[in-house]
Amino acid sequence: MKSLSDCIVSVVGLGLMGASLAGALRGKCARVVGVARRAEVIETALARGFVDEGTTDLSAGVHDANIVVLSTPVRVIIQQLAEIAPHLRPGCVVMDLGSTKKDIIDAMERLLPEHIQPLGAHPMCGKETSGIEVAEITLYRERTFILTPSPRTTPETLALGTALAEAVGAKPLVLDADRQDYIVGTVSHLPYLLACALVATADATTSKDPAAWKIVAGGFRDTSRVAGSDVTMMLDILMTNQTHVLEAVRVFEEQLRSLTAMIAAGDEDALRARLTHIRNTRKEMFP
Repeated sequence: MKSLSDCIVSVVGLGLMGASLAGALRGKCARVVGVARRAEVIETALARGFVDEGTTDLSAGVHDANIVVLSTPVRVIIQQLAEIAPHLRPGCVVMDLGSTKKDIIDAMERLLPEHIQPLGAHPMCGKETSGIEVAEITLYRERTFILTPSPRTTPETLALGTALAEAVGAKPLVLDADRQDYIVGTVSHLPYLLACALVATADATTSKDPAAWKIVAGGFRDTSRVAGSDVTMMLDILMTNQTHVLEAVRVFEEQLRSLTAMIAAGDEDALRARLTHIRNTRKEMFP
């Protein structure tokens, strides 16, 4: 297997994540090829120096690649696996940047020929905005880059994926697909739902009062930030991680009901103890 510096890397999907990855990889591999549906996105990628070359033709874009990285919504990734399979060179490594992994890994095993190496990935970074316009080559620096091997992923392929993550400044972490989906269901996908519920609550209660948006505090802005995430991307995430997301919601509802009961009972001592414990837990999480 080639080293990363000798590889042609094709990045399919040049939004925030894909364009940022492509730009961060330039100069660290033999060539970066960008693939996008719209010609104007390719033009932007070339103008900003994110890619060495680009195309709107998916099959042509992956034909010569040693590594293909699919950076599209999760269910689109699964569709694209079937589309690119006949056009990949033997030994090609197919990666993805999807936020859920089990469905993708299962699809890789099912749809990719035996001579193709699969490796799932999920970088823990991003913004609430999307598109190539907000891409930046520093996006991955010091961020966790989860790698999820399939049963047939070789140690050499995992090493190449690790090298790719390190080349863009990220910190590789190897997890199996179901474990990653379980964890991110709580620490990533649940916060999105909570942010959406918070915005909807404000809209249903105080938003009609013009004073509300004059006194809105940073806490509301920070807590609701991820509600601005791309809806298509988040729909795919929620629909492909239903079991873990719903379990996280169930536990959250239990925690909220417990706090609510203390407020309703006027039990200040119990509430203080619980809030203090939570505050200390948060400090341990983010020292």
